[in-house]
Amino acid sequence: MRIATWNVNSVRTRLDQVVAWLGQESPDVLCLQETKVTDELFPRSAFEDLGYQLAISGQKAYNGVAMLSLSPLEDVQIGFDALLSGDPGAAQLSEQKRVISALVEGVRVLNLYVPNGSALNSEKYPYKLEWLGCLKRYLAIQGDQGDPLCMVGDFNIGPEARDLPDPGRQTGGIMASTPEREALREALGENLSDVFRVFEPDTGHWSWWDYRSGAWDRDRGWRIDHIYLSEELLDCATGCVIHKATRGNIQPSDHAPVVVNLAWPPEE
Repeated sequence: MRIATWNVNSVRTRLDQVVAWLGQESPDVLCLQETKVTDELFPRSAFEDLGYQLAISGQKAYNGVAMLSLSPLEDVQIGFDALLSGDPGAAQLSEQKRVISALVEGVRVLNLYVPNGSALNSEKYPYKLEWLGCLKRYLAIQGDQGDPLCMVGDFNIGPEARDLPDPGRQTGGIMASTPEREALREALGENLSDVFRVFEPDTGHWSWWDYRSGAWDRDRGWRIDHIYLSEELLDCATGCVIHKATRGNIQPSDHAPVVVNLAWPPEE
């Protein structure tokens, strides 16, 4: 089972690239972020023609998440309030379309687009921390349900120094501040592991290259697109790879796909 995540930075702008990549790689599940389109305008047929079923949650021009699957998408849940119906903050935080999940072949696949936060002195920064706090409550309930969990997405956080090109200068700033990192660690708890780091401990592996300042040409990216697995899935993981080459496309997304391979379902 191959599960992929990709912030496409507008699914309609990048449609031909996504379709071409799907034709080459044929993942069982592809989770998209920053689709930037309302549900009724989502280009469904382009993916359905390839055999994918879809679950989408979008809004005009900003945010938006979608799931594509070759197997049935069951028990689709949209927004934090799908599990946190009595939580006073969940409904408000669900207004931005950033959370969608479904069961695929017995695996709960959770697709997230974590707020960027903009800058430490921006009003968007406390929103990001509030959002991560809600994610912690959401994951606690998700864990109680007992489904094997694969959580993917654009997390807009470099968890460690090795995930940044210049940690001496960038640590402490947006996407690498202590409150953001701690909020993410608290949300993950003890049962979710960063599968990429199981297979690749070294620095120099990026999933996002800023459009500005020649980041791609100088290969000065960040690793902010992650895949986290619960313990039972981690035991089934056989590899995790960043498909860096897509960032070299003409008019690319600033992110590259990340793919995990799972020997799932496990043999009896």
